[in-house]
Amino acid sequence: MNIYASLNEMIEYIEENLENKIKYSKLAQIVNINESMLPNFFSMLCDISLSDYIRKRRLSKAGMDLVKGKAKIMDIAVKYQYENATSFSRAFEKFYGVKPSQIKKQKTGLKVFSKLHFDVKEEKDENIEYSIISRPKMILYGKKKKTSIENIKTDAPAFCKEIGEKYGLYDYGMTEYANRFEEDKCYFWVLFENEIKGLEKYEIPESKWICIRINSLNAKDIQKAIRNFYANFLPSCEYTVRGLPELEYYHDKITDFLVPIEL
Repeated sequence: MNIYASLNEMIEYIEENLENKIKYSKLAQIVNINESMLPNFFSMLCDISLSDYIRKRRLSKAGMDLVKGKAKIMDIAVKYQYENATSFSRAFEKFYGVKPSQIKKQKTGLKVFSKLHFDVKEEKDENIEYSIISRPKMILYGKKKKTSIENIKTDAPAFCKEIGEKYGLYDYGMTEYANRFEEDKCYFWVLFENEIKGLEKYEIPESKWICIRINSLNAKDIQKAIRNFYANFLPSCEYTVRGLPELEYYHDKITDFLVPIEL
């Protein structure tokens, strides 16, 4: 099945289960990828984290329910999978700018986060060349910047420039998620192979890696290639991806996108 048709099917499953616990294993099954890779896959192709998308769709529905109905706030909170009225009210106010109890008084300012839909005719780049490489344990040194799925495409290049101007030519970029399934916050690391005073040590265990070579150091070219990996390679990938961060290795005017796998 076309990956964008699969994404539409996944979005429909989410929509039908906004009032229920959404099974990430089912979502991964629909798009034929490992569950551990689902958050990366979704955020790369949808430009929003999976958890944030589900949260915004539930809050959109909750606002409609409160405006048109007479249900209690606690009932709406439970309906849309919030553990208590306090956590629901906090999320609701952040989304709408008003408390749930005030929503009916709003003549303007109501909003809906629309359901995603993908064009199944979107052009695909079918040819992806890759190799499997082995790397011993790596000890790297660097700094990280807190960012989000929404902002990383601009934050990462700016942070690379900042670190490069201060410490010189860096070797790796890496995105690290605190909890891929529960939040859209993440850290982007800029890393060096050589120890530099003032930088934090980061260890990456020995592993096998899928290596996709990108003949560019330009951020837009790298982002395009990684998106292509998630859209066209990952759903047909027969390898098991490890729970380690992916790496961007910058060298010789090229970028190697490295995805850790188990072999």
